[in-house]
Amino acid sequence: MSALHLAAEAHYTPAVDAGGAVLGGVWLLIALPLLGAAVLLLGGRRTNAWGHWPAIAMSLASFAWGVAALFAMLGRAPDERVIAAKGYEWVAVGDLSLRVDFLLDPLSISFVLLITGVGSLIHIYSVGYMAHDDDRRRFFGYLNLFVAAMLLLVLADNYAVLFIGWEGVGLASYLLIGFWQAKPSAAAAAKKAFLVNRVGDLGLLIAIMLMFTTFGSVAFSDVFTGLDGASQGVLTAIGLLLLLGACGKSAQLPLQSWLLDAMEGPTPVSALIHAATMVTAGVYLIVRSGLVFQAAPAAQLAVAVVGAATLLAGAIIGCAKDDIKKALAGSTMSQIGYMTLAAGLGPIGYAAAIAHLITHGFFKAGLFLGAGSVMHGMNDEVDMRKYGGLARSMPITFATFGAGYLAIIGVPFLSGWWTKEGIIQAAFDVGGTQGQVLGWATLLGAGLTAFYMSRIMFMTFFGAKRWDDGVHPHESPASMTGPMVVLAVGSLGLGALLVFNYAFAGFLAPVVGEPHHEFDLAHMLTSPYSLIALGVMVVGVGFAWLRYGRAAVPREAPKGNFVTVAARNELYGNAINEGLLMRPGQVLTKALVAIDTHVVDGLVNKVGTGVRDGSEGLRRTQSGFARTYALTMLFGAAIVVAALAVRI
Repeated sequence: MSALHLAAEAHYTPAVDAGGAVLGGVWLLIALPLLGAAVLLLGGRRTNAWGHWPAIAMSLASFAWGVAALFAMLGRAPDERVIAAKGYEWVAVGDLSLRVDFLLDPLSISFVLLITGVGSLIHIYSVGYMAHDDDRRRFFGYLNLFVAAMLLLVLADNYAVLFIGWEGVGLASYLLIGFWQAKPSAAAAAKKAFLVNRVGDLGLLIAIMLMFTTFGSVAFSDVFTGLDGASQGVLTAIGLLLLLGACGKSAQLPLQSWLLDAMEGPTPVSALIHAATMVTAGVYLIVRSGLVFQAAPAAQLAVAVVGAATLLAGAIIGCAKDDIKKALAGSTMSQIGYMTLAAGLGPIGYAAAIAHLITHGFFKAGLFLGAGSVMHGMNDEVDMRKYGGLARSMPITFATFGAGYLAIIGVPFLSGWWTKEGIIQAAFDVGGTQGQVLGWATLLGAGLTAFYMSRIMFMTFFGAKRWDDGVHPHESPASMTGPMVVLAVGSLGLGALLVFNYAFAGFLAPVVGEPHHEFDLAHMLTSPYSLIALGVMVVGVGFAWLRYGRAAVPREAPKGNFVTVAARNELYGNAINEGLLMRPGQVLTKALVAIDTHVVDGLVNKVGTGVRDGSEGLRRTQSGFARTYALTMLFGAAIVVAALAVRI
C-alpha cells in the first residue's frame, strides 16, 4: 500500500448519511436566500418599499439553520461529522452520472456560518447605507443571490456542483460590482472582474474535465480515493489548474488586478464579497482539494509561493493607496496571501489557513463597513488625505474600526494575533530553505501590515482636519453601527475561541487531518518568531506614526520615489496584463480578422463574384425577342447542314 493511499485514509473520512430533519434539510441553507432573491428580482418595483426586509430574513433564517446544523453535528462522534445529504440526479448520459448532493462537514459548516453570519450583518448594514438608493430592492436581491451561490459552492459534494456555485458567485459579483452601472468606472470594473475571473474559471473547468477522464468521476470521494492510480504528471496538472482557478477568485498573483477596481461597487459589496466570502473561495478550493496537492508536491509548492508573493505585493500596494477602500483592498489581497501560503504547507497549515480566514472575515468586514461609515459621514469622499480628526466626530466608527485595526496588525491576544501567529509558526515548521523563505516572508508581511493599517488609522481619525468646505462629518445610523459593533467584538475575541487548546484544529481534523502540534500559549509568547513578529509590528506602527501621525499630512500626495510610484500603480499589474495579454490579444484578433476578411471571406467572395460575372455575361445572350432566337436557330441549322455536307 503506497504512502499516498495511507495519507488518503488518514486525512479523508468517508461521509455518513444525514440523519434528522436539520442535517437532512441542508438544502434549505441554499434555498432560503435563493427564494429571497427570486422574490425581489422577479417581483419588480412592487417590492421596492419592503424588499430589503425579506432579504434580511432569508439570510438570518439560513444562518439560524446553519447554527442548528452545527449543534447537530457536534452531537455526533468526530468520525461521524462528515455527512452526506442526498439531492437528486442531475445528468445521466451513458456512464456519466452527476448528482446534486451536498456534503456537510466541519470545513463546509465553518464557511456556512461565516457566509450567513457576516452576510446577515452586512444585509442589516445595507439598510442604512442604501437607504436613499432608488434600486435598493434589486441590490438586496443580488445580495441574496450571492449568498445562495456561495453556499452552493461550499456545500457541494462534487466538483461539478461546486463549479455551478463558483460561476454563480462570479455572476452575482459582476452584478454587485457594477450595481451603479451609470458610472463608467463601475461598469468597467465589473467587466474587468468578470473577464479576469473567467481566466481562472477556465483553469478550474479543465481541471474538472481532467479529473473525469482520469478517475471516471468528479465526486470528491471518488477523486480522493483514486489518486493512487494517477500519474504524477496528471496530478500536477490538476493541482496547477486548481491553483489557477483559486488565483482568479481569491485575487492572487497573477490574476489579482480586478480586486482594487472592484471597490467601485457599494461598500457593503466590498465587505461581503471582497473581504469575507468570495475571495476566500480559492482558499476553500485548495483546502478541500488538499489530498490532490499532497499527491502533487510541485503544485503544492506553487500554492505556497503564490501566497507568499501575493501577501507581499498586496501589502506594498496597501502602503501607497490614498483611497481608503483601495488601501483595504490591498490589505485583503495580502491577507488572502497568508491563507494561501498556509494552505500550500499541507496538513500542517490547513487549520491555520481556515482559522485566519474566519477571523479575517470579521475584522476585514468590520474595517470595510467602517470605511463605508466614514464615507457616509464625509459625503462619499474616499481620499484619506481629505480626512483627519474624525475620531471625535464619529466615535462609534472610530472604536469599531480601531478594533479591526488592532486585530489585523497582530496585537497580542486579539483575533489576528492568534491566527496569524499560527501561520508564521507553521511556515517555519516546514524546515529547510523553503521554511525559512516562507517564514521570513510572513514576518516581513506582518511589518508591512502594521505600517499600512496604522497609516490608514492616522490619516483618517487623527491629526488636523483636512475636510473640504461644506463637509460635516457625523456618526452613521444604528442600522450601520450595530453590525459594526458585532464585528468588532468578533475581531477582539474570536481568535482565542478558535485557536486556544487547538479546539478548531481538532474540529477540522476529520477533513484536514489531525493537528501536528498542541497549542502552547507560553511558546507563542516566547518563541523567537513570535517576538520578531511583535517587534516588526511595533516598528511598522512607529514608522507610520512618524510619517502620518506626528507629521502633517499634505492634501496632495507628494510625487514619491520609484517604489512609491510603483505601489500607487499597483506594481504595474495592469500594465503587465496589458502588455502580456491585452495588446497581444488585440494584435492576434486583428490578424484573425484580416485572415477572415482577405482569405476566408476573400475566397468565398471571389467564387461569388465569378458566378455573378458569368451569369451577367450569359444573361446578355438572352434578349427575350422571338425573332432573335429564330434567326439564331436558322444560323445554327445552316452551320449543321454545312458541316454535314463537308463530311459527305
